[in-house]
Amino acid sequence: MDERYMAFMGLAPRRIPHWEHWSCPDAETYLAGIDYYEHPKLCRERLKELYPMLNLPVPADDTPKPRPSLGLEDETTSVDEDGCHFVRWGDGKSWHWDWGKRFASVEEAFSFSPLEQGDFTHIPVVESRDYSDEERLYQEYRSHYPAEWEDKAPEGSSATVGFYNTMFMWPLLMFGWELFMEMCLDERFQRIMDEFAEINRRVFRVFACLPVHFVVCHDDIVTARGPVCSPKWMHRYIFPRYEEFWGMLKAAGKEVLFMADGCMDRYADDIFVCGARGIITEPYTDFKTIARNHQDCFLAGEGDNRILTRNDPDEIKAMVLNMLETANMTGGYVMSIGNHIPWNVTPEGIKRYLDLSVELAHR
Repeated sequence: MDERYMAFMGLAPRRIPHWEHWSCPDAETYLAGIDYYEHPKLCRERLKELYPMLNLPVPADDTPKPRPSLGLEDETTSVDEDGCHFVRWGDGKSWHWDWGKRFASVEEAFSFSPLEQGDFTHIPVVESRDYSDEERLYQEYRSHYPAEWEDKAPEGSSATVGFYNTMFMWPLLMFGWELFMEMCLDERFQRIMDEFAEINRRVFRVFACLPVHFVVCHDDIVTARGPVCSPKWMHRYIFPRYEEFWGMLKAAGKEVLFMADGCMDRYADDIFVCGARGIITEPYTDFKTIARNHQDCFLAGEGDNRILTRNDPDEIKAMVLNMLETANMTGGYVMSIGNHIPWNVTPEGIKRYLDLSVELAHR
């Protein structure tokens, strides 16, 4: 039984595992003492020896990687010929967020039929694949797991599948923020959401048959300041779908781990009522209240990258001790910097956090 499985299930492993959102090549070079770009495989192998709890994949070969360049002096931001802005991201650069550009108006958006479309392979909605054939969809997902597992993952393993567009993200990515805000209170929005829900029924029926123990369901239903839409709206369009989809997974013996950016305080209880085992989110959330209200629930994301970047040893230690205090409130706690470890977080601060975790993150 691996430590992640135990944590996801609230079984209080002695060593508290990590779930880090990791994209900081300079920190890898600093920690491993091997240049990430010149020797990516050797660098990751050394990092795996030093900090195995990060669970980072190792490249198949040691082919050097090009160093990121945005063509500007400060190497932090760039603009292309269309006026689209880009910034550094990991070992490359970001993409332009132009969701909804295919729709010129609300009326045009309401004329769209998700079910009639069916195939989203060439539409940028993160989960860009063909949903028109459920059997083919199953075969696509099943190919990511060993054939010898058949229809069941090994006992005690943390075998997982994830889906980014659990419900809220579908209209947001399809239509963009501005059109979404114009559409979401119109009665015609019901038909749109019903069709997206039918697409997701296919997805979750497939997930129910996969050899996994956990399904990570992502929806950014909140911002750093709290909910995007009102509780009344959420209880009409979102939460009943979660309850339905997650009920399908629970009936198949699988557990749901919910992921959302932002402050989950207002909707955390709803997420548990809908059937999730726990939440991975960001440090804007009151983790201790959730741990107090939901016995041995899964929780991750309490660590703060702003603290790592300031690189104050006392502040970083205080953060780790605060995280461990929460860990002692729930057997499902996982160490995690919830607002990401991107390229510009101080490598020295990251090392302090990881070394303190090695020393202290145990029960």
